[in-house]
Amino acid sequence: MFSDYTGDELQSIFIMQGFAGLSQFSVFLLMALGLAIIFGQMKVINMAHGEFLTAGAYTTVLMSDLVNTYCPAMRPYYFFFAIVMAFIVAFILGYIVEYLLVRHLYNRALDTLLATWGVSMIMQQGFRLIFGGREDSAELPEWLMGSWAPTDSIDIPINGLFLLGTAIVMTLIICLLMYRSRWGLCVRATVQNRTMANAVGINTKNVDRMTFALGCGIAGIAGAAFTTIGSVSPAAGSLYIVDTFIVVVFGGAGSLLGTIISAFGIAQAQSILEFFLSGVLAKVWVLTTVVIILMLRPQGLISNKVRK
Repeated sequence: MFSDYTGDELQSIFIMQGFAGLSQFSVFLLMALGLAIIFGQMKVINMAHGEFLTAGAYTTVLMSDLVNTYCPAMRPYYFFFAIVMAFIVAFILGYIVEYLLVRHLYNRALDTLLATWGVSMIMQQGFRLIFGGREDSAELPEWLMGSWAPTDSIDIPINGLFLLGTAIVMTLIICLLMYRSRWGLCVRATVQNRTMANAVGINTKNVDRMTFALGCGIAGIAGAAFTTIGSVSPAAGSLYIVDTFIVVVFGGAGSLLGTIISAFGIAQAQSILEFFLSGVLAKVWVLTTVVIILMLRPQGLISNKVRK
């Protein structure tokens, strides 16, 4: 597999594919952070998670069109506002879905799977009716385009670096929220013992609603970030939902550290293998490795310690 390349060529290939894998890792991580909160903490199988990414992506495209039409002077800065709006739109949609549907299905994992799958179908059709079936894309600010070339043979895209920075910032914010805030304390208390959490005055229903909405809001940010590397279509989010579930389960449900390690490992392995093999063969090798490791370690890479 490596015999056709010189040592310098292999070094450049690994570095370039490594950075390409970092872009994929960033999307996986942003998607998986929201899903890790919803699935890992609440045990809700949210099959509509990808559609919240799509909602965030379309919000960014809409913001791009509005800025280009009515306020071109804001073009260099609009993307930061678009990320905030993508979070708000996905957060509100998640809040509504939890209130109307998911709150009636807690502790019924398979029912949440079927119900949210139905929601994903409805949302996809809604996107087709509103935005049409064709792919669309946001016009990126000039500072997000181009590349950085540290050597003659290595070319790293700026949008990939921005995507990675967004994923790192969001990971730090989620860790602070989960482990250094009163809200995170309420979430962990509700997950460990709902009855006792109610007894000490925690409004567990409100905690559930805000947790679900926050997870969906993070998917919206993933959607905004996704527009820097790809175009948007009504089914764009569904392309990532299976990979995201694999990342969460492989990392260990409910473990943020496990989710980060899992997303990094899977994205890097897929990126490098896709260069030397076909895309299908690369995915087969990665999935086979994940299945073997999960057979040996069913709890995932890192499991949360629970006092019994």
